[in-house]
Amino acid sequence: MQDADTLAPGLMIIHGNRLETLRELVVDWMRTHPLGPLENEVILVQSNGIAQWLQMALAADTDQGGSGIAAALDVQLPARFLWDSYRGVLGRDAVPEQSPLDKQPLLWRLMRLLPELLEQPEFVPLKRFLADDSDCRKRYQLAERLADLFDQYQVYRADWLNDWAAGEDRIGLAREGFRQLEAEEVWQPALWRAVLADVGIERLSDSRAGIHPRFVEHLLNTEQRPASLPRRVIVFGISSLPAQTLEALAVIGRFSQVLLGVLNPCQFHWGDIVADQDLLRHQYRRQQRRPGAPVQLDDSTLHQHAHPLLAAWGKQGRDYINLLDQHDERAAYEARFAAINGGRVDLFDEPQGSHLLAQLQSDILELRPLTETREHWPALQAEQDHSLRFHLAHSPQREVEILHDQLLDAFASDPTLKPRDIIVMVPDVN
Repeated sequence: MQDADTLAPGLMIIHGNRLETLRELVVDWMRTHPLGPLENEVILVQSNGIAQWLQMALAADTDQGGSGIAAALDVQLPARFLWDSYRGVLGRDAVPEQSPLDKQPLLWRLMRLLPELLEQPEFVPLKRFLADDSDCRKRYQLAERLADLFDQYQVYRADWLNDWAAGEDRIGLAREGFRQLEAEEVWQPALWRAVLADVGIERLSDSRAGIHPRFVEHLLNTEQRPASLPRRVIVFGISSLPAQTLEALAVIGRFSQVLLGVLNPCQFHWGDIVADQDLLRHQYRRQQRRPGAPVQLDDSTLHQHAHPLLAAWGKQGRDYINLLDQHDERAAYEARFAAINGGRVDLFDEPQGSHLLAQLQSDILELRPLTETREHWPALQAEQDHSLRFHLAHSPQREVEILHDQLLDAFASDPTLKPRDIIVMVPDVN
């Protein structure tokens, strides 16, 4: 019989700088806290590749840290899981299978609406773009991009859409209140109002922006776990989640066990290393300030106390960790990991080796500024270090050929290397 605390509800957030370490903890947790024989393990991922990588770790032999089997896994994308949760909690009659403002139906709605709107003065920029479009190719491409844009607005910028629906041609800024849109920009609010008018006021409550508050309010005001919610949800390998999804996971945590693994490259609080650090000052901070770092940083001292790569490329991850801090109650769950991880919920490990890639990872982990990293590491022997390489190619085809050659060379020189150890990332796979 399972311990009553085995599947105690709550949102548990685990930070770590290596995805392999986070994976080991997730596998250990699932193995030592099993679900019932007929229950599915709900796992939220951002790609099929991450899902397969996690499944292989689960299926590995027990002497290799696995469970020996990977079965009854319900792997989903966060957006699909969230919509299914809406329907399960609020009722299938109250929530349609697909919102009229979802990306795919919105694409065809925009295809139909755009020609009717082009003569209005707000849509002059779109009229210029759609000139000489005899085969409607431009219109389709524009509708596709706009449908994707409005779909993201519903998740990340619902406040903008609410203002636009109310007739306000402005966008809300986190630091400076509001900014009125320029004449060349007002076509977006005007187009959104046209979409809402075409959908009809009676259907607006079927959008994510309309359903999400009802979902949160329902779960906050009920005392029993809805039967449609799984007893456990594992979120793994997702680099960033919108505030709407995090809010939903936090409220689901009232009734379900939500385990969230966060890939965090730095063990210190690094919200203050960016120019708009005032936005990130909040009462709770999961990570501590690096010893010796000043309380306030301005543009003149920024480079002295920050790693430039993290400051330049880490905005999305920084904002994600800031959102997590708003829902994190570490003291409520830390003791649960004593049996499998010695109570560690911050899995930060120093990178192995002294090659360039390990140096870079170590500098980010320790939040070393450039002056300190130059003093810390010996001079680099570039001709002997191939851990980080850049290749310039004259075409996409040549990029693929270089990648092919590099992979063949890597497999030939390292017999232990397996295809599952390699990931190929591109900005646009198409």
